[in-house]
Amino acid sequence: MDKGNGLSAMQMDALREAGNIGAAHAATSMSSLMNKKIDMEVPFVDIVPFADILDWMGGPDSPVASTLIHISGDVCGKVYFMLAVDEAETFVKYASDEQHVQLIDQDETNLFGASVFKEIGNILTGSYMSAISDFTGLHIQPSVPQLQIDMAGAILSDAVIDVSRSTDYVLIVDTVIRYSGQKNPVNGQFLFLPDPESLATLFRALGMAGNE
Repeated sequence: MDKGNGLSAMQMDALREAGNIGAAHAATSMSSLMNKKIDMEVPFVDIVPFADILDWMGGPDSPVASTLIHISGDVCGKVYFMLAVDEAETFVKYASDEQHVQLIDQDETNLFGASVFKEIGNILTGSYMSAISDFTGLHIQPSVPQLQIDMAGAILSDAVIDVSRSTDYVLIVDTVIRYSGQKNPVNGQFLFLPDPESLATLFRALGMAGNE
């Protein structure tokens, strides 16, 4: 059955399975680094039009913390890991044991917090890409991460203009992060903005071509 985004239920299930494998790898990497228990899962994966991205992020004026990684190799594009700033700050406090971290006002302490978040984004995104590479057999090479802390609209505006020249959709991997002492889970999003051929390459590696 074809979904409105042009992907079949089987293709969406395959993307979700790859996402869950990535989440397991990322949780293991984070737990090992921090010596603290981290659990991650992917409740759903979706392909959405560019016009809907900012709604997913809470609107263009929502403050978010984001890491951006360019990927190259068999699959090319951009991958963002994004959290609401308040959730990012809570996660950084847990990861670093620093309880006075803020990410928007960049004084000396907060620059430390930004550095911690950048490393978190690097580990999580790298783990996802590594898992997808293992799952598909594709070579995926991530770049050094770039950190942005700004309004969602400001962060994504250039990316949308750049990628929209070649495709109309973005792959969203919704990610839930749970750790001890936190009443509510952290909800983050991975946004994969692929080059035109990359989704087709990914589906071929998963044993699918076109809508099945």
